[in-house]
Amino acid sequence: MGAFLTGWPSIIAVVLNYIKRADARGTWVESHFTWQIRTFWWGLLWVCLCFAFVVMTLGIGIIIAWLPLGIVALWFIYRVARGWMALNDRRPIAA
Repeated sequence: MGAFLTGWPSIIAVVLNYIKRADARGTWVESHFTWQIRTFWWGLLWVCLCFAFVVMTLGIGIIIAWLPLGIVALWFIYRVARGWMALNDRRPIAA
């Protein structure tokens, strides 16, 4: 999961989103750039918080500690799927 959010492809993608967002301003795809940027930053925040939780709870049990990271992974998959469906329908995505 962390590789999706912090791996080089994701970092390059978010940088390109920032660079190209101005070109999309005023079009139906502008919302997709914003959606992708927000997904990256919120996902990165949640992954960092989950790793902090994992570090703090190693004595409790590994399954309980990794559960929040699994929830973040499901949230990330939902965001990607929702964005792709809207993009495929050629419609803006609601923030």
